[in-house]
Amino acid sequence: MSVQIIEKSGKPEYAVIPYAEYQELLEMAQDARDIQDADVAMAELSAGEDESIPAAIAKRLMSGDEHPLKIWREYRGYTQESLGTEAGIGKSYVSQIEAGTKTGSTKVLRAIAKALQVEIDDLLGR
Repeated sequence: MSVQIIEKSGKPEYAVIPYAEYQELLEMAQDARDIQDADVAMAELSAGEDESIPAAIAKRLMSGDEHPLKIWREYRGYTQESLGTEAGIGKSYVSQIEAGTKTGSTKVLRAIAKALQVEIDDLLGR
């Protein structure tokens, strides 16, 4: 690696390197960050602080074709009726939120999120 050191008041101030070497260093730093992020994610999974979901569920959530509530409800094994009972609301309310005809109050979404073990934000797709 060829480096030119520029000093200011007798102390190193800048290091100038060829652009190709800069790009290589940047890639290495990004790879190191990716490894660090992966280690954190694996630790959270191991500690039970996070969960992995099947790729098919992730694809459904990312596509935006369905309401996230429906996807999470089905993934967790609830019917609209059983989720409504768990969240303290009626089946028709769950159905209306999934259909997009109602948005659901914060209180209702909080109860649904708690029943599904997700964050409220996970229910606010579209």
